Amino acid sequence: MGIHRLNHAVLYVSDLARSVAFYRDVLGFRPVEMTPDGFRGAAFLQAPDSTNDHDLGLFEVGAAAGRSTAGRGTVGLYHLAWEVDTLDELAATAERLAAAGALVGTSDHGTTKSLYGQDPDGLEFEVVWLIPADLLDEAALSARKRIGRLDLDRERQRYGGQTRGGVGISVPA
Repeated sequence: MGIHRLNHAVLYVSDLARSVAFYRDVLGFRPVEMTPDGFRGAAFLQAPDSTNDHDLGLFEVGAAAGRSTAGRGTVGLYHLAWEVDTLDELAATAERLAAAGALVGTSDHGTTKSLYGQDPDGLEFEVVWLIPADLLDEAALSARKRIGRLDLDRERQRYGGQTRGGVGISVPA
């Protein structure tokens, strides 16, 4: 089985309208009109620069549903990671997540620079920029074995805010 990419994820949410608003307003996803006729409690969204039919399906289970406890009290998916093209875009995403009270952490994984957020139901996700293959050096490669503090300003000075990430790694050159 040759996997090329993650096509979409489906999440159970407690309040559909609240979740659609979060993914639309904070992360820029746009609703896609594809909910089957007569089907209620679902929404489908596409990421801003995606070529997928949809990237996210949301299914409402109701207000009585508790927040996710995956990894703390139950097994389950820890997070999905969405890749952005530039460090400037990662920085802008960090500002939007922080303004929404949804930024829960940042990390420097050597070859990747990451933000961690939570949606209104406590479902965690990662937004990541990857160092392009032609800029990888021994320091970045060896740093994959640790989790460091992310300094976005330093990374933008080092790699440039508009340098496309992932080229030669996750995006064919």
